[in-house]
This record gives sequence, structure tokens and C-alpha cells, in this order.
Amino acid sequence: MAELINLNKARKLRDRKQRALDAAAQRVRHGRSKQQKRLDAEITASAQRKLDGLRRTSEEGGDA
Repeated sequence: MAELINLNKARKLRDRKQRALDAAAQRVRHGRSKQQKRLDAEITASAQRKLDGLRRTSEEGGDA
């Protein structure tokens, strides 16, 4: 016979695990030094500038 489980307890356990994962992600995101944040911002800005430079305009025959 299959093992019986309380669905309410299973749901609460699942939610507790998800909150723990979310908290870990927040600690990683916000637990960085100012220098690390600045470096990440520079990398993101550089990638955005590169993408903008590669974007085709409607003058070149593209739909964008």
C-alpha cells in the first residue's frame, strides 16, 4: 500500500524549500561589495552597448 501524506504539510514543506532558495539568491545578489557591484554594472552596460551596436535599423532593410 502506498504511503499516506498530508497534502497541507507537503505544500508547506515545498513552499519552505522555495523560500530558502529565494533567500539564498537574495543573499548572493545583495551580499556583494561595492567594487563587485560596480564591475557587474560595467559588464552589463558593456554588453548592452555591444548589442545596441549590432542592432539593425529600418534603414538597412530590417524590420527593427
